[in-house]
Amino acid sequence: MTDQKQAKQCADMLQAIAEPNRIRIIECLRTGSMNVTQLAKALNVEIVNVSHHLGVLRTAGLVEDVKDGRFVIYSLHPKVFNNDSNKATYLDLGWCRIEIPHN
Repeated sequence: MTDQKQAKQCADMLQAIAEPNRIRIIECLRTGSMNVTQLAKALNVEIVNVSHHLGVLRTAGLVEDVKDGRFVIYSLHPKVFNNDSNKATYLDLGWCRIEIPHN
């Protein structure tokens, strides 16, 4: 049986991705690391909104960021997302895996 802490972490991750723009951000980051401006342009969404969504994803441990000069570069967290060639990406929540199909 899943312990209380693990169940809470899983629920937090699922809640973080339960928003259409966050799912779209994850899809973009599957192709490689990007900064906020690149993501906003790719998604046709205001930079401030992308920044907010990235903050939620970062807090949930789904993305990681690295400072590169004046930019912050975001990528999918490798301990959570496992890329299985071009077919799909898996979200590993420990006791379950969720497949995110490649479009």
